[in-house]
Amino acid sequence: MSINNSRNPAIRTIMMPRDTNALGSIFGGHILSLIDLAAGQHARSISPKKYVTKVMREVEFIAPVFVGDAVSFYCHTIKQGRTSITIKVEVEATRGIDSLHTIQVTAAEVVMVAVDNQNRPIPIVDQS
Repeated sequence: MSINNSRNPAIRTIMMPRDTNALGSIFGGHILSLIDLAAGQHARSISPKKYVTKVMREVEFIAPVFVGDAVSFYCHTIKQGRTSITIKVEVEATRGIDSLHTIQVTAAEVVMVAVDNQNRPIPIVDQS
């Protein structure tokens, strides 16, 4: 698969040795935390609020991620409610010296809720 330049990732990062498990691949938990960060970044791009993660659904690891892989987290809004945004996060790893081999490694659906300073849900769109 070739690199898709027609869309921009919410975040992209290079996997480092500190993120590996005993088998030499990247910890699944590290990928989950990056999914959470990407979903939060996407939610803030929709409406600049403070968000918390309510739900992360159906995360299936399709392929391993390795040290040196450039991992991209692509987001799009599935649903926007009054206080929450449901976001699909698709994760791809680009690997190899030529960085031309890209594979999907996982995807997740994340529900982010806008909150105030007391962590109570607030409307995403200001009701003026």
